[in-house]
Amino acid sequence: MMKLLLSLSFLATLACAQPIVGGYSPVAATDPDALAAAKFAVAKQDAKLTFQALDKAARQVVAGMNYRLTLRVLDAGKPRLAEAVVWRKLGNAGHELTSWKWLDVPPPPAALLKTEFIYETAPFPSCHASTIVELPGGGLVTAWFGGTAEKNPDVGIWVSRQDGRAWTVPVEVANGVQANPKTGTPARHPCWNPVLFQPKTGPLLLFYKVGPTPQTWWGEQRSSTDGGKTWSDARRLPEGILGPIKNKPVQLPNGDILSPTSNETNEKPSKWAVHFERSADLGATWTRTPALHDGLAISAIQPSILFLGGDQLLALGRTRQGKIFQISSDDSGKSWSAISLTALPNPSAGTDAVTLRDGRHLLIYNHTAKGRSPLNLAVSKDGKTWQAALELENTPGSEFSYPAIVQTRDGLVHATWTWKRQKVKHVVIDPAKLAPRDFVNGEWPK
Repeated sequence: MMKLLLSLSFLATLACAQPIVGGYSPVAATDPDALAAAKFAVAKQDAKLTFQALDKAARQVVAGMNYRLTLRVLDAGKPRLAEAVVWRKLGNAGHELTSWKWLDVPPPPAALLKTEFIYETAPFPSCHASTIVELPGGGLVTAWFGGTAEKNPDVGIWVSRQDGRAWTVPVEVANGVQANPKTGTPARHPCWNPVLFQPKTGPLLLFYKVGPTPQTWWGEQRSSTDGGKTWSDARRLPEGILGPIKNKPVQLPNGDILSPTSNETNEKPSKWAVHFERSADLGATWTRTPALHDGLAISAIQPSILFLGGDQLLALGRTRQGKIFQISSDDSGKSWSAISLTALPNPSAGTDAVTLRDGRHLLIYNHTAKGRSPLNLAVSKDGKTWQAALELENTPGSEFSYPAIVQTRDGLVHATWTWKRQKVKHVVIDPAKLAPRDFVNGEWPK
């Protein structure tokens, strides 16, 4: 009897030491196969990460072997904790990373309702300068420029639509092909900075730039009567009219469209100067202000327009002076004040802003004087005093830039931005759930 009990005990111990088919069984953190899976996971997730240690491991027998790993890495010099699942293929034919989850990421703020990418894969490797608009009957349309790299001739304007369920596959709607005026031979130029705008009446408008550089580009416009499914032929804007340079126009109470724009000259140093363009006939014809400053003392481009009440407007945007600029109007944009710098930092990167229906203002921007991370959302009741509202991205050394922001009829806020020049990110925000905090000596509050 004693021998039988010992035999049963030995068999039970042996069974516990074997992998459980269909379930996970623990393995030592020093196990060579588990360590190899951990190092593969780190390299596959991001080449900039550095593997430090494997804290915990388990394996599951499948067609091959799954490893569930808790590991420590260095992310831009900062220690972080993550959980990964790696599949070692049957016959030891390589690994595949099936999931990665940061364990040190706090839960999203209550105001941040949804985070997603407009697309996961696309026929272009690089993208930038997204724009977003709501259609009259509901649904969203986004656009951006995409190609091998900014400034390359193959860069075109791409569009995706959402009807409340999913984003459509990106479609190129403009490619910058132009006939040489002297020879008639077609040549392709890069496209830049699309801006979508839906007037209260009339078709959806798409403005964008075509040309070799921001100093030599020109404005073009297309329209869509079916919510961005199909587009008219391109119409080149009149000489001296560029169209909105990055951010959306606004429609004034009298129906006029006021377009925030700017110019960069060929001089050295280039003059960056803001001006505004106006159309009283839904974009058929345009007039413009002169440049509103010398473009050097404050080098400013890419304004956004806010409504302060009555005929008062405020424009904010990008500079080369390390701060966001501001310029105001008391007569619906016919004349403007002297330009000045705000206390908010700017790393010479695009911003955007919107006035909410409750009268508050939102500004989306990089709260740093250098680099394009983090990406932040600030809120103001008067356009003068700003508070921290949300930190949307923060990965040192990465790029999160050129945001666009709108409020839809349901009161929610939608924002898009360039994510590492690889994808377009989209978030949905409930402005009623924002919890503003004061800045601390100009720094974003911890």
